[in-house]
Amino acid sequence: MAEAATPEVEEKPKKPIVKIILAVVALVVLIAGTMVGTLFITGFFNKPAPTADQAIAEGAAPAEGHGEKPAEGGHGAPAGEKKAEGGHGEKKAEGGKDAGGPPKLNKKSPDSPRFEYTYSQLEREFLVNLMGSRKVMSVQIALMTRYDERVVENVKKHEFALRSVVMDSMRMTTEADLVKPDFRKDLAIKIRDAMNTLLEKYEDFGGVEEIYFTSFIVQ
Repeated sequence: MAEAATPEVEEKPKKPIVKIILAVVALVVLIAGTMVGTLFITGFFNKPAPTADQAIAEGAAPAEGHGEKPAEGGHGAPAGEKKAEGGHGEKKAEGGKDAGGPPKLNKKSPDSPRFEYTYSQLEREFLVNLMGSRKVMSVQIALMTRYDERVVENVKKHEFALRSVVMDSMRMTTEADLVKPDFRKDLAIKIRDAMNTLLEKYEDFGGVEEIYFTSFIVQ
């Protein structure tokens, strides 16, 4: 008996799909690696240095050694600068006077702030001839001060010298001056200044603030 023929099964060839996919993936990885390596070598990933404007905007601090060094204590005062002795910041000049300030009053002049108003009238009248005229002017004056009683005491102490300078001021008056609207006001200022100048000469302090005429006669 003849043997039955067994049909031969034809083997189908495998598709190279897997191989193709693997090859493509390997190629992509190779290309990507090459690009990344090239960019890294050329410094593409390095952070660029900030410009001057960017440094200012970001509040970049100046390099050490270029800024001013604060003084010891952290207050920014220049090194070596010291306050004046006494803690007031002003250097005292010789003779007990403040540099740049008014002179310090001596023991015979007021050394306190202003006080209440004090008035004092000089008892004797002042009688002088007008300049270039036969007319005479007779006045009585009172002074005002807001300092203590030492001003009045100094006025009494130097009364004779004060009378002389007051009369010298009055003798400069002319008949034309009498008709001026502010004549008496101007004369009072001249007398006050003359008295204070003399008192400052002898007592280092004037203190006469206003002069008032309690009697004023021209004839």
